[in-house]
Amino acid sequence: SELGSLLAAACGAHRRAFGGAGPAVAASAPGRVNLIGEHTDYNQGFVLPMALPIGTVMVGSPRQDGIISIITTAEEADEPKRVQFLVPGEGDALKPGEPRWANYVKGVIQHYRAGPLPGFNAIIASNVPLGGGLSSSASLEVATYTFLQQLCPDDGDPVAKALACQKAEHTFAKMPCGIMDQFISVMGKEGHALLIDCRTLETRLVPLTDPNLVVLITNSNVRHTLTGSEYPTRRRQCEEAAKVLGKASLREASMSSLEASKALMSEEVYRRARHVIGEIERTVKAEEALQSKDYKRFGQLMVESHNSLRDDYEVSCAELDELVAAALEVPGVYGSRMTGGGFGGCTVTLLESSATENVVRHLKERYSRTATFYCTKASDGSKVHPLP
Repeated sequence: SELGSLLAAACGAHRRAFGGAGPAVAASAPGRVNLIGEHTDYNQGFVLPMALPIGTVMVGSPRQDGIISIITTAEEADEPKRVQFLVPGEGDALKPGEPRWANYVKGVIQHYRAGPLPGFNAIIASNVPLGGGLSSSASLEVATYTFLQQLCPDDGDPVAKALACQKAEHTFAKMPCGIMDQFISVMGKEGHALLIDCRTLETRLVPLTDPNLVVLITNSNVRHTLTGSEYPTRRRQCEEAAKVLGKASLREASMSSLEASKALMSEEVYRRARHVIGEIERTVKAEEALQSKDYKRFGQLMVESHNSLRDDYEVSCAELDELVAAALEVPGVYGSRMTGGGFGGCTVTLLESSATENVVRHLKERYSRTATFYCTKASDGSKVHPLP
């Protein structure tokens, strides 16, 4: 498996970097694709992601001197690829800085829910494309947390684990993300998507094992640099709309209450709220469609989601629109949409397995750039790997 070869590579890197008998502990956590429910998680709504067979592995061994030494093998990570620091104590918390990749790891160490942690050597390896919208950051956070659980066990509460990883991203990577990515990376289950209620944090597994069904991820391989400021702006606009409607969040709002208050908000804020309220409804309907194997209905909802993200939420881009339109031209495709935060990254397409080759060929022909394709299956969440 891909994860197996990643693990082997990480173990080899550990022996080269740190010498000795190789690592004592190994953990992994997956990336994810969100089937539907985009930009709803920070609005307390529903999301429907699945964990992917790609992920991040962390292998390492404890050391006795209180020093933490970590190397990443990721080409795309910023320099330096090796960081070294002391285990944080009572009065000396870790702080974010350069390199940026290490902030995710430091944040998880700082917010880890047990102690005292020993020092350790570790290697990080990942096959989740960075910046592709498949949640390389949550995969790194959750792999780190799972690794730390082997060195110094916590109480094993999966919800608290996901929340600690989210907190790491908020405070160290300065990204005000919702809870979806960390939750699915911790709780994913092979052969299932996961419906997450971001208000109550309850989850429901939705079977996704039909052999005639393929989830195709297409990476546009474009990354528009808008995302830094756009994400917090969208978040603020949603909060503004909820305030006008007198609700704690847009989860509590209905389309009719939004229409009634249209005059009280800017056109832009109105459209942002219309996307979120509609998307929360679509996600509930999509889960029902998936439970009853009504893939046609599920596909329709995916397309409605994409159009809303493009027109009302304005987080799509020409390349994603091109890939979605091209996929929908091929017989056997149920639906396609942009997935993840937007402004580049990936599309997700639900199709009959017999149509896979045609779809990939058609997308290659029609797309103005070069895409990367992943035919994926719903996979397990974070894991500990026994080492020889």
